[in-house]
Amino acid sequence: MSTSRLELVRSSFERKALEVEAPAGPASAYFGELVFDRAKMRKYLEPNVLKALLSCIEGGEALDRQTADGVARGMKEWALEHHVTHVTHWFQPLTEGTAEKHDSLIDYDGKGGVIEKFEGKDLAQQEPDASSFPNGGIRATFEARGYTAWDPTSPVFIEGDTLCIPTVFISYTGEALDYKTPLKKSLRAISDAATPICRLFDPSVTKVSTFLGWEQEYFLVDEALYAARPDLMITGRTLMGHMSSKNQQLDDHYFGAIPSRVNAFMRELEIAGLRLGIPIKTRHNEVAPNQFELAPIFGEANLANDQNQILMNLMNTIARKHRFVVLLHEKPFEGINGSGKHNNWSLGTDTGVNLLAPGKDDAGNLQFITFFVNVLAAVQKHNALLKASIASATNAHRLGGNEAPPAIISSFLGRTMTEVLRKLVDLPSDTPITIAGKKGKRVGLVEIPEIFLDNTDRNRTSPFAFTGNRFEFRAVGSSANCAGALTTLNAAVADQLNAFKRALDGEIASGKSLQVAVMDTLKPIIRSILDVVCFDGNGYSAEWVEEARRRGLDTETRVPEMIREFTAPESVAMFARTGVFTEKELVARNEVKWETYSKKIQIESRVMARMAINHVVPAAFEYKSRLLKELALHKEVFGTTDGCEAELQLVRQINDLVEKIRVQVDAMQVARSQANAITDEYGKARAYYDIAEAINALRRPIDRLEELVDNRLWPLPKYRELLFIS
Repeated sequence: MSTSRLELVRSSFERKALEVEAPAGPASAYFGELVFDRAKMRKYLEPNVLKALLSCIEGGEALDRQTADGVARGMKEWALEHHVTHVTHWFQPLTEGTAEKHDSLIDYDGKGGVIEKFEGKDLAQQEPDASSFPNGGIRATFEARGYTAWDPTSPVFIEGDTLCIPTVFISYTGEALDYKTPLKKSLRAISDAATPICRLFDPSVTKVSTFLGWEQEYFLVDEALYAARPDLMITGRTLMGHMSSKNQQLDDHYFGAIPSRVNAFMRELEIAGLRLGIPIKTRHNEVAPNQFELAPIFGEANLANDQNQILMNLMNTIARKHRFVVLLHEKPFEGINGSGKHNNWSLGTDTGVNLLAPGKDDAGNLQFITFFVNVLAAVQKHNALLKASIASATNAHRLGGNEAPPAIISSFLGRTMTEVLRKLVDLPSDTPITIAGKKGKRVGLVEIPEIFLDNTDRNRTSPFAFTGNRFEFRAVGSSANCAGALTTLNAAVADQLNAFKRALDGEIASGKSLQVAVMDTLKPIIRSILDVVCFDGNGYSAEWVEEARRRGLDTETRVPEMIREFTAPESVAMFARTGVFTEKELVARNEVKWETYSKKIQIESRVMARMAINHVVPAAFEYKSRLLKELALHKEVFGTTDGCEAELQLVRQINDLVEKIRVQVDAMQVARSQANAITDEYGKARAYYDIAEAINALRRPIDRLEELVDNRLWPLPKYRELLFIS
């Protein structure tokens, strides 16, 4: 092992867990203390201002300038008590991350000094430069205007010395340039579509909300070792590296004892999240070495998505304090599991009913079946589009890798719900619907309490699984903004519910009872979904790919092709009907997605080539030189190279592998130049898909050299060092 690498490894093992000082009292005592929540609103806002703001948040009513000024006064008072000096409009551009431009609160006081000033106009709107954010051709570079506008439904919060105002981000001509704007439109669309159906069962329902519970997987690596890997630093993943002899095959990391350094990091992250109103509930070791997961209590989708974005930023900052680096790439290490972000998705009424949970009576069960079946119908109809919503250059490494859902969107229902649907198709439409609750099963040990078995098992190979009272969209990538997948899912379900309601109205108009009308409308849909999108088997099997293709499900695996689904005629029409995207916005987003895909592969290709030539090949030559010196010395002493077969074979292998690297690097550079000359973003992305395959091919001779070259000469930290440091 080289001296520099030995020092890095030693330093990583010598580090101890930092002591984390927790706030006094239980978590409930400081939960949300840095959020301008309803308790703060009641304390800092005048009654008439509070009433108007709550009407805006709950009823969607517009705020006038006078009310905005009143809200700003209260926020400023609260912020100054927390020593805030700056304010920013915090938004989510199409870069997958977040963005913010900080402005000081100071202004001239007219007397030669300054005062802190924050008014309604500062709260409601800003004008950041939009020219440098991805826009897909909506605006030319010289047309720089873009606007951020306050989203009152997502609470203002404090980070450090800055008051952060969650906002939407739109162009000068009104098109969405972010993730939040279409998400909010999709939330409205699904409420508008679902509420009239709910009112058939309960006239008091006035709103349907979408709920999200995300599960964030991530890796931690020691920052010293991270700094010695250019590929990790620049691309977020290891482009080369032979598998460790021991990785995850013993399953000993999963749910194991959390290492002390990691636990200290998790504790500080949880405290910071709780202070920002993020209800972090779960933490544990994941399957792969140095892989972990955290998850909050579920919440309203818009707020929950904001909280995930906030937390990903916090993770990066806090990890550095503990001498870690967080890896959110979906596949940072070859040969072990990658990371996802499971999106647990459900719908609920303002009367407290979960529409995706079995009801307490026949009417409740009928309502449940109505929404359950229509969600599946939407997933079936738009399965290719839903796959496009989670497609990216990074997530492509994870999907279908015997560790994550395959690149085919199907739904696991479990035996109970599958049997229920099959019976409903055959029974008379007026048959009361009764769904069994949880069933008890004793394990035979008196000291063990009774265990309850859910109506559904779990199927980790299913991208969209029903888990008893919600659907789990498991195919979303760990680095992704949840809003991308949720917006598409919400829009598809809203469109399906609208179509169902139109058909149902026709059945009711013919004089049928509600139950008969609902079931007569649902039965043809049930027959279709059972034969097409419902699949409870092994999604990793080769047979499923053929079966899915026979059923008519999309089996495309090339990311550039997946993305095209957004501008397919049926997708454009669906988004237009629901008011979520215009065709212009869809075309622009496709351009952004293709461009992002190409650039990420381009960066990986450049890094791979330079590491191969500047790191790997010199190490191989150095080892080869030592072998040749050994051979020359042997011949000088003994007059022959007899007995040096091992050295000779190593020299030949090194020569062969280095030549393969040279040829492949040269070919990849030529392919990259040709791809860069393509002006059409889709065509360029297609070309870079082939380059991504070339990167995988170049890895093979490099990883083989890692096995052959003297460990003391290898210039890069190896997997066994990166993955077993905590």
